[in-house]
Amino acid sequence: TATTVTKQTQAQKGIVWEEKKKRSLGNLFRTSMAMLRAHVYLRHVTQLGRKVRVWGKPDVHNRGEIIIGDRVRLFSRITPTELVAADNGRLEIGENTFINHGCSIAAIKSVIIGPNCNIGTYVNIMDNQFHRVEPELRHEIPESAPVVIGENVWLGTRVVVLPGVTIGAGSVIGAGSVVTRDIPPRSVAAGMPAKVIRTV
Repeated sequence: TATTVTKQTQAQKGIVWEEKKKRSLGNLFRTSMAMLRAHVYLRHVTQLGRKVRVWGKPDVHNRGEIIIGDRVRLFSRITPTELVAADNGRLEIGENTFINHGCSIAAIKSVIIGPNCNIGTYVNIMDNQFHRVEPELRHEIPESAPVVIGENVWLGTRVVVLPGVTIGAGSVIGAGSVVTRDIPPRSVAAGMPAKVIRTV
């Protein structure tokens, strides 16, 4: 009858609503835990923005300045991401940026990652080579050169960004690339060394 159908429909709606409620509460719990982990595992950073979320346990070594903007997300559940600021070094991560697992980001002098960036797995960003090329000088640390990653840049998995590089806003760097020189804004670049393929 129509009454029976109506009751069944209402029951189905009730079940759907309960499922949505459970999912919503589950998402709220997971988000709250991720924000709590940020305050625990990023307690040694110089400045921590609002609503930063962490999954897993990143390694943080801060002897200089590490600035993390609002709503940054760090995923370290599979392989820890490493954030390093040496004496007088400054590492800055802009708001809304996502950093995937296994990344190593080291600032001896200055590394700046702009807002709204996507950093893929196992990306390596450093402003120093840490060793000279010449065999007789290999124990010496060379001069650092600042690295700047512009706004809304996407670095694919296993990208390496070398000292002194600026990657312009809106650019995409293909997986496995080694960036040895500046990349203009809104460019797609790939290769070893990375070269511009096209614009976006």
